[in-house]
Amino acid sequence: MKLFTFLRGEAFARGIHPPEHKGTAGMPITRVPFAPRLIVPLSQNVGRPAKPIVKVGQEVLRGQPLAQADGFVSVPHHAPVSGVVEAIRLNPTSGGLWTESVIIRALPGSPQSVEWEEPQDLDNVDDSGLIAAVQRTGIVGLGGGVFPTHAKLRVPKEFPVDTLVVNGCECEPYLTSDHRIMVERAKDIMKGIAMSRRLLKNPRAIIGVEDNKPDAVEALRAALPPGGEITVESVPTKYPQGAGEMLIKTLLNREVPPDARSYSVGAYVQNVATLAYMGALAPRGRGFIERVITVAGNAVARPGNYLVPMGTPLRFLLDYVGAPEAGVEVIFGGPMMGQAVACLDAPITKGVSGILVFRARDLEAPSTKKSFPCIKCGKCVESCPMGLNPSTLGMLAAKRQYDTMADHYRLGACFECGTCSYVCPANIPLVQQFRVAKQVLRGKPEKAA
Repeated sequence: MKLFTFLRGEAFARGIHPPEHKGTAGMPITRVPFAPRLIVPLSQNVGRPAKPIVKVGQEVLRGQPLAQADGFVSVPHHAPVSGVVEAIRLNPTSGGLWTESVIIRALPGSPQSVEWEEPQDLDNVDDSGLIAAVQRTGIVGLGGGVFPTHAKLRVPKEFPVDTLVVNGCECEPYLTSDHRIMVERAKDIMKGIAMSRRLLKNPRAIIGVEDNKPDAVEALRAALPPGGEITVESVPTKYPQGAGEMLIKTLLNREVPPDARSYSVGAYVQNVATLAYMGALAPRGRGFIERVITVAGNAVARPGNYLVPMGTPLRFLLDYVGAPEAGVEVIFGGPMMGQAVACLDAPITKGVSGILVFRARDLEAPSTKKSFPCIKCGKCVESCPMGLNPSTLGMLAAKRQYDTMADHYRLGACFECGTCSYVCPANIPLVQQFRVAKQVLRGKPEKAA
């Protein structure tokens, strides 16, 4: 272990050490009951929305397909509860936008067991059949990317992968859902790794886990299959260690070029939760209908790691964990990269790994959090894990010189980790400015060659 650490270096350069707030790390996964009505949006992933295949008034079983994938970069959705399709209509999302959704009225006494599945022998299918089986589960990247997992597994042949990097870092403060999955579902993770290695032509696999999770490291090592093709490495606890580029640098000492995929340097990154669900669901022919979510924050009476059915209304979940609806701020995800929730009528979707609820009186209101001119202290430069100059990018953003940001200051290399905003003594909302810049540039027509 010491030799491995010496050869790779201690960790990636720069980064920060925010307070961890991992108070739920020792709390086992517990189930959440069904809400009276569940809302399943047809767009929960990068790519095309799914197409509904059920009708209003139809009775469905828990696990039954509700919507089919609309093309390769798309995933199906399944019924999270046995019930009756009450409506197919627009419903608000956490960001405030409205999207087409299937509304299911739960049948009284609906069981938590899966009532619909199509088991399959994946050992006797070719690679295309295995990819199709993964697509049928509806799994997407659960580390925050929500890119369809089956599509990501199709790596171009000209980029051979020699290492599958399994991301078990979970570096965001408060979040511990991946931690509990590693402790409680290590065997499922190994099954998912085996399926991924097969599709990637059997590279070695390294599971990287931050060293503040020794019980997860122990559980994973106890579940390792013989042969030595899969190893578990404890890596330094530092934010944003869980970013793919950073973990590749820490484990392999390779740098992913800006605007390039990780497989361009022979590495392929998958999140532990994604692998766990893939390993558990694909062989059984089941859909991805529930996931482990950390619910925490000072306004939560019963924080913990909860197994939540997809489509559970946020209001229902807040009531279940003892969090008030009024006088609170709610975030989907972690405090560094998460998004504030604009509507409590929004449902839980596949990309939600955590829900943080804070008393508004304990947070400084955005209207009173005054920003000051940049004082050129250099803290943002010292902390940026990608080696960017957030100060200069921020000043260009204030002048709306977005093309200059992209063409000369590597805006595209920013993955919006939030370290610059976190350390800025002038309270400049740097990462928010960069998000706006990227949105504007995405809306522009491409430049002529």
